[in-house]
Amino acid sequence: MKLVCSQAEFNSALQLVSRAVASRPTHPVLANVLLTADAGTDRLSLTGFDLNLGIQTSLPASVDTSGAVTLPARLLGEIVSKLSSDSPVALSSDANDEQVELTSSSGSYQMRGMSADDFPELPLVENGTALRVDPSSLLRALRSTLFASSADEAKQLLTGVHLRFNQKTLEAASTDGHRLAMLTVEDALQAEISSEDSDSAELAVTLPSRSLREVERLMASWKGNDPVSLFCERGQVVVLAADQMVTSRTLEGTYPNYRQLIPEGFSRTFDLDRRAFISALERIAVLADQHNNVVRIACEPTTGLIQISADAQDVGSGSESLPAEINGEAIQIAFNVRYVLDGLKAMDCDRVRLSCNAPTTPAILTPSNDEPGLTYLVMPVQIRS
Repeated sequence: MKLVCSQAEFNSALQLVSRAVASRPTHPVLANVLLTADAGTDRLSLTGFDLNLGIQTSLPASVDTSGAVTLPARLLGEIVSKLSSDSPVALSSDANDEQVELTSSSGSYQMRGMSADDFPELPLVENGTALRVDPSSLLRALRSTLFASSADEAKQLLTGVHLRFNQKTLEAASTDGHRLAMLTVEDALQAEISSEDSDSAELAVTLPSRSLREVERLMASWKGNDPVSLFCERGQVVVLAADQMVTSRTLEGTYPNYRQLIPEGFSRTFDLDRRAFISALERIAVLADQHNNVVRIACEPTTGLIQISADAQDVGSGSESLPAEINGEAIQIAFNVRYVLDGLKAMDCDRVRLSCNAPTTPAILTPSNDEPGLTYLVMPVQIRS
């Protein structure tokens, strides 16, 4: 293998694929990045794969001799990141492709790699359902739901986001058992799912949040409006965008019926300015964080104000009032302030509606103008008077 490429592009590609490299590899080669040089296309391809998540990208290179080798991801990344960006990087390897020399204007480095034959192949989806998804719709769905997934590996299914494609619509949902985020995006697919494409005209899959965060990064840097391709086959999903690919296993099991958690109606609603609500909660959170993260929200319809307060034992207390359009009787309800802030920050509306029935039943945050948007359910915290 012999090639020359840009230091900046090589460094960016390494940082991207290294996120799929196993931190505790079950086999030594899984700690490596696969480099594949193709003289026919003059491109260098990089792949990271931990058997669950795979990321592949490519960059232009002047390739004299084709070849493939795997190199330690961390060591290679640290060397390349510190090389001068003003000088191209040359890579060359011996006949067996395991001793690699990396040369720049600042010097040369020798690294011992492992055979590319030992590197596991990325899963390819050939016969599954193929979807073409609008990148901005997918990005919006992921940003609105990823934060509410569980970090508890014991609840394996809840560590992911549930994606449901129905005709041209995408619905994304995540829950950790204390809150639920759900967003429906119309016209997210370029073409409707037909019954010929799958067993039914609907496709539902749960993917690990770790994998979807890489897809989110990919969508955030996506230039142009061309749709991205999403391929689903039993147990595996592949997302393709230009010269980048993310592969992920699916999370097996039946995702909870989250729609039945949302109450059909509410006896109390408060409409208020979202940014003012966030600011007040962040100030009160300084005290709430000292004790148990709990904030109390109380309303008195006659005043047209809601009061937000926190009481940190032996430290202090604080309260703020905000104007709101209040419907229903007076109530005091308490929440984990971090959960409420997460939901408010994931919204993109000017005014929000907090809907609830009682201090111990689920509350919902939605845009107050009834436009389609994030539906965010959060369970109240029981408080002693």
